[in-house]
Formats: sequence, structure tokens, C-alpha cells
Amino acid sequence: MKKGFSLPLWVAGASRSALKKLLGLPFDNYELIKIPNEKKEIKIEIHSVGLLKGNSYALGISFAKSGLDLDITQNLEIWTIASLEKISLNNPFQTNPINIIAGSGVGIKQDTSEICISDFAKEVLFENLLDIIPEGFNLNLEIIFPKGVFLAERTSNKSFGIVDGLSIIGTSAETYSSASPDQLEEAKTKLAKLVQNDFKGKVIFVIGENGLNLAKNCNFKFPIVKVGNWIGPLIVDAAIKKVKTVILFGYHGKLIKLAGGIFHTHNHLADGRIEILVYLSVQEKLPTEIIVKLSQLKNLEDALLILERFDKSIAEKLFLHLSNMIEKRSFAYVNRYVKTDIEIASIIFDRKREIRWAGTNGNKYISHFQ
Repeated sequence: MKKGFSLPLWVAGASRSALKKLLGLPFDNYELIKIPNEKKEIKIEIHSVGLLKGNSYALGISFAKSGLDLDITQNLEIWTIASLEKISLNNPFQTNPINIIAGSGVGIKQDTSEICISDFAKEVLFENLLDIIPEGFNLNLEIIFPKGVFLAERTSNKSFGIVDGLSIIGTSAETYSSASPDQLEEAKTKLAKLVQNDFKGKVIFVIGENGLNLAKNCNFKFPIVKVGNWIGPLIVDAAIKKVKTVILFGYHGKLIKLAGGIFHTHNHLADGRIEILVYLSVQEKLPTEIIVKLSQLKNLEDALLILERFDKSIAEKLFLHLSNMIEKRSFAYVNRYVKTDIEIASIIFDRKREIRWAGTNGNKYISHFQ
């Protein structure tokens, strides 16, 4: 499998190099980055480092090498600016030794203005910086992606309420292509292990990091498999393994492709989301002027906003139709390859990560997600 290292490791490498420069330590063209809860270090290349503003700040620069040709962060330029702040005598018990600041090109949450950074990324930073922060000081760490604003326009960040740049996401040290056949084999292997244990016949397939993160915070006991873009083939594999129920849990902008018969959902292979919504709108006999507006849009979230402004009940009815179509088309897809009565349930969330819709089968399980 073609792989590299995730964005948090490159950010941590540049950050550690900058902090070491600030402390007068010699520059190395690499940093050994420790992985939380693992007994290994990964060698991360550092491009350059230097002092700024009278030697009170240090800038570290690295270039992310995810190893994935279609990854938005491949060769992403990363700047980290480190400065030390003496702990105030009036507040000697400050509990945040590292203040992570979203600089230019780094995404923030629109509703809170907080930096959009995964727990894993925070853990990597703390693991590799805490040991060299001088006693009596806190570290201010500003992260900058010079091309982050431009690159963010090619993502669905805004659909999830993330603005001004790229998120610092990643849940593991290594990266794997969601379009690679090897990722399908990895998901199949995980599913095979699940069905060997005390398996109750039901499994949740989550699509993408947002789906995985949201699913982990929900109240259910079904096992979870992150499927990436190989949704169709993995449902077939589940049927072969005699899984009774597959719950498809994901963002509407991803799952809608299944309603159009697209079962490998990577954008570089197939899109068609607006076209599918237009087709469903025709089936629902929406007014022609609304259908024309929908056909001119670029993303599903804008379409939902237009529909809700026109008539919330019609919008709700259309997306329920979408949920049912996902279940029906998925069931038909599986039965092209293996005769099965597997139950396929769809549960969908929106850009605010609110669980909004479910198909007929999905309705039986939606309470587990709330």
C-alpha cells in the first residue's frame, strides 16, 4: 500500500525544530517524532529554521509528504512560529503549557473560532514538545499554511463549518489512500476479525473522518468500520460474511452518490451529486424554477439551503426520499453479486454534524446515534 505520514507529524516536526532553535540548540535537517501510545519514532524532514524579532521567536518550516498522489496536503508548506511566555506569578498554576494558535491558512470552527485540530494532532504536539519547554514557561505555537486558504477551496471544509483554511486532522501516524485497493483489503480484514468474535450481526460503516469522529461520540454498541470510498464492494463483502445489517452512516454529500448508483465515491473517479439531487427533485415533482436553480449549484449544502428557504417540508421530504434511495440502490447493488437478504440502513448528518435523515431501515436504528 502506498503510504506516507499524516499532517500532524509534519506540523510537530517543524514545531519541535523551531522550539529547539529558540532554546539555542543546534539545527538538524530532521526530527524524530514520537507517536503517542506507541514505542516508535518517525523521522520527519525539516526544510529550514530561523530566529525572528530579536531572537524572541523562531520559525520552523517543513513540507508534508503524505505519499498520496491525490491528497490535498501532499507537499503542503508548513510554518510554525514558536515563542515562550513566562508563567505569571499571579497565576502560577496555568494548566495549558502549549497554546496552539491558528495562523494564516489554518482552518477554524466558524461557530467558535477555535482552531480545527484533531485530538491525535494535539497529542503528537504535546508528546514532542513538552519535554523541551523550559520550566516556568508556556509555549505559544502559531501554525501557518501559506497556501491553506487556496487549498481549502478544493475541500468540503465549509460544508462542515470550517473556514479560513485547512484543518489539522489525522487519527494515525501513517496515511493511506482512500482510493487505493489496499484500503479495501484493510477494511475487509477488519470486518473479518469482527465477525469472528462475539458479533451480533450488525455493523456500522462510516464514511470519512467526520463520520468516524461523530460515530464515536454516539450512544450505540455496534462495531464500527471506516470504509473510505470503497463502500459498494465492502457491503458485498459483508453480505458474503453473513452480516445481517449494515448501517451506512455519513455526510449527505458523500452518501448521495449511492442513490445515483455510484459505489466507489472518490471525487476523482465520480461526482454527480447535484445531478442525482436534480433527478430526485424531478421524481418529487418540485417546481421547474427550483430544479433549474439546483442544477446550477456546486455543492449539496447550498442546494439544501435553497430547498429549505423555498419550503422546509419539501426539503425534508426530498432528503428522506434520498435516504430511502440509498438503501434501495445499495441493496440492488449487493444483489448483483450475491443473493442476500441483508438489511441496509442509511443514517445521514448535515454540515453542522447534526443527524438529520434516515431511510426506512435507518429509522429503526437512529435512536442509537442520538
